Amino acid sequence: MARGTGAFLNYLHLDVATIGLALFFVLAGGLARNLDLITSMESAIPVLSLSAEPPALAGDSKRQARPLAPAMGAALDYVAQRYRIAPEALQPIFETAQAAARERQLDPLLIIAVIAIESRFNPFSQSPVGAQGLMQIVPRFHQDKIVKATGEQPFLDPVRNVQLGAQILQESIRRQGGLVEGLQYYAGALDDDERGYANKVLAEKLRLEQASRRKDGASA
Repeated sequence: MARGTGAFLNYLHLDVATIGLALFFVLAGGLARNLDLITSMESAIPVLSLSAEPPALAGDSKRQARPLAPAMGAALDYVAQRYRIAPEALQPIFETAQAAARERQLDPLLIIAVIAIESRFNPFSQSPVGAQGLMQIVPRFHQDKIVKATGEQPFLDPVRNVQLGAQILQESIRRQGGLVEGLQYYAGALDDDERGYANKVLAEKLRLEQASRRKDGASA
């Protein structure tokens, strides 16, 4: 009986050792496969340098804006304070006015003055006769200046409105042969002998210029 018991225990120890060895190989094999999987995953992930620029997001703007000229920067600060508008909201308007003025050979402060008189920098304003946007363009009179790619509401797009408004203003001045008459024509007010619209725009432009000079004097 003692021998039988001892043989049984020896057999049991052998089975336990065999099972343990088998489990070791199974676990080792699984670990190796996991390591191979991890290695393959790491090789599939691109290595990013900490010093590299982050990848551009799909919605990032491609527009490269030019810095505002000092006079335009001072005018922006003045407008932001006078009309209580965030400078960040005015920035693209002033950048567009500056670029459009360069293209149309106009004074950029003249464009800003027209915007101030026409809409007080509200890009969604609309007059009783249907004039829309920052420079109060009447869509039915200027459909020929719109291309299909500009969208369904181009006159309410602030950037596009300023670009179109600058074009119309340039054409008005050229057609009438002078600034005052061109401004009156832009407003549809040629019959106003007092030239009220032109006077308001030029007075606003003068205030913008004075604000610019004050800022230059303060920084000198």
